[in-house]
Amino acid sequence: MRIKKYFLIFAFVALSIIAVLYGISPKWFAQAFLNSPDLPLDFAHILRAVMGLYLGLGLFWLFSAFSDKYRNAAVLTTVIFAGGLVTGRLVSLFAEGQPSTILLIYIVLELVLVPIGLWVFRPPE
Repeated sequence: MRIKKYFLIFAFVALSIIAVLYGISPKWFAQAFLNSPDLPLDFAHILRAVMGLYLGLGLFWLFSAFSDKYRNAAVLTTVIFAGGLVTGRLVSLFAEGQPSTILLIYIVLELVLVPIGLWVFRPPE
């Protein structure tokens, strides 16, 4: 059970950092990481909404790290979350081409997180 707890705390911290990078200053994030000198207002709104989504899910993971009742569901949602993100990113990679370096790093991290999350969810016997 401890490994699930620590995994969820790690997932919360990592996702919170990414969320804050996206949402506190979307224009700075776009300039610093996406090589985009200008960020349309609508995209800033989208990035802040993503921040809210990430923080909400991350708080569920943090809460679940300390709750036996929700711990397994939370670990499973980390797998579903990362799997959904990496699937979308891979579709975009093949459809539109190579994105910014930070987004390639996210692909790698999400690809690694899925099997780790599955292992944490159901450790080998």
